[in-house]
Amino acid sequence: MSAAAESVEPAATRVPVSLWQRVRGTVLAWIVPLLLLAVWHFAVQAGMTRLIPSPAEVAEYMVDFVWGGIWDDAFSATMHIHLLASMSRVYGGFALAAIVAVPLGILIGRNDTIRALLDPFLQLMRPIPVTAWLPLSMILFGLGPRSAFFLVFLGAFYPILLNTVFGVRSVEKRLFEAASMLGCSPSAQFTKVVLPAALPSIFTGLRLGLGLAWFVIVVGEMTGVPQGLGAVIMDGRTLSRTELVICGMIVIGIAGFLSDRVVVMVMNRLLRWSPSHHG
Repeated sequence: MSAAAESVEPAATRVPVSLWQRVRGTVLAWIVPLLLLAVWHFAVQAGMTRLIPSPAEVAEYMVDFVWGGIWDDAFSATMHIHLLASMSRVYGGFALAAIVAVPLGILIGRNDTIRALLDPFLQLMRPIPVTAWLPLSMILFGLGPRSAFFLVFLGAFYPILLNTVFGVRSVEKRLFEAASMLGCSPSAQFTKVVLPAALPSIFTGLRLGLGLAWFVIVVGEMTGVPQGLGAVIMDGRTLSRTELVICGMIVIGIAGFLSDRVVVMVMNRLLRWSPSHHG
């Protein structure tokens, strides 16, 4: 064998992936929900509560809520109507919160004067819970979807703002020095240094903000809206229909989970240069 041939490194060998390694994540993710379902089922069967329906009864009503044909009441086959109404409020409020909070967070993080001007006021307003804003929102925006939209905006605004400020202020000074040595102008440092370095924190804020937007939609839809998953839950409480309340909770959970997965996909795409920030 020649010296040239000996110097060639062997091609990377593929490590075989077992079936368990492929399904491990999916199996582990299902263990806790299945255990909770089992505890729920046996608790109902043992008569520990008469107000909570069994998982099978909830599943039956969920089928009717989605497709109808079982109970044929006012909520049968209406899931898509309520889901679309809630999605329009959640995504609308979240989008407005992101449009306002990200630029404002960058300004606060980069400019000491703006930070001294706005940060004390925002820190004072931040601890006020969304539920405390409910009466004022109904006075300011009236009964209906505009109040819900405002409350969702408030719920998503502060996590996005705080994480954006944190991300901008965490940019290391040596990165600016290195950019200046390479001839990067101060204005170009924003797009080439500040924004890429702050993106992981901004996406963390977006994920938290979107999760809180789904979290507060029930509060937002307590403002007299006729349609929406929060309205379904409130109707279920008024009518003492626990299975309807649980169905609304399940749909909110699934919608929130899928929304978060979309944000994670976008984050993985934009942060593919940083494997440590893949969700």
